[in-house]
Amino acid sequence: MKNFIIRTITGIIFVAVLVSAIYFHSYYFLVVFGLITGLTLWEFYGLTKHYEKANIERFISSAGGAYLFIATFAYANALTDDQVFLPYIAYLIYVFVAGLYHKDNNPINNWALTLLAQIYCAAPFAILNFLMAIPNTPGEIVYFPYFALSIFIFVWLNDTGAYLIGSLFGRRKLFERISPNKSWEGFFGGLLFAAGASQVFAWFHPHIGWTLWLGLAVTVVIAGTWGDLVESLIKRTLGVKDSGNLLPGHGGLLDRFDSVLLAIPAAYLFLRLFIIQS
Repeated sequence: MKNFIIRTITGIIFVAVLVSAIYFHSYYFLVVFGLITGLTLWEFYGLTKHYEKANIERFISSAGGAYLFIATFAYANALTDDQVFLPYIAYLIYVFVAGLYHKDNNPINNWALTLLAQIYCAAPFAILNFLMAIPNTPGEIVYFPYFALSIFIFVWLNDTGAYLIGSLFGRRKLFERISPNKSWEGFFGGLLFAAGASQVFAWFHPHIGWTLWLGLAVTVVIAGTWGDLVESLIKRTLGVKDSGNLLPGHGGLLDRFDSVLLAIPAAYLFLRLFIIQS
């Protein structure tokens, strides 16, 4: 009972912080998600035991990914030009050069883990900036939080629907080798919940069209399910239950953002192909 209460309180605070960061102000979004980007990287490097004897390197790479998010925010909001990415390019060069001096037994593994985290953790949050800052007219950027907000809501409702329907009716395993508890019934239950939410967004923003909102929801659910499975495979490979313990009752940040890390890039592809025009 105590664990349930802790989990509930943590979940409410977590959702409130994220929704507020996305909805209320772009600079609040910058601070919250910049911090999240850095912390997910720090967690990933700790989870893989990467940099375990060199916390300064772990900090540099976590800060490097956080800088990528900040730089992308500035660029997407037309606050600066593409030169803002030069320090990140310098960081990437540093990663390879530093490997020459560390005298590790497996430098290829170290390089791979360092850059994998940048792609897996930092890049999706950086892409999220382009869903918040939408080109309106040439030279004008509009702050539009609803695409980003919809991604998180679709993921949360998908998780809720998959759990409820899967618990009641789940029979056919979705991906037993990686996640034995997931079922096809749960998958379609979660998809139904997200599809329903998509029509609420369509009601508030009819200029986009209900079919496009539905398509976005389907895209997020499919990619989010893969994202959940990817993190499950990472944890199964490493032999751990949770990615961390930062969120009481919920594990680590990667446990909470696993679905989103693939849903964001997939949603961006969908939106750029069908909705957002440069």
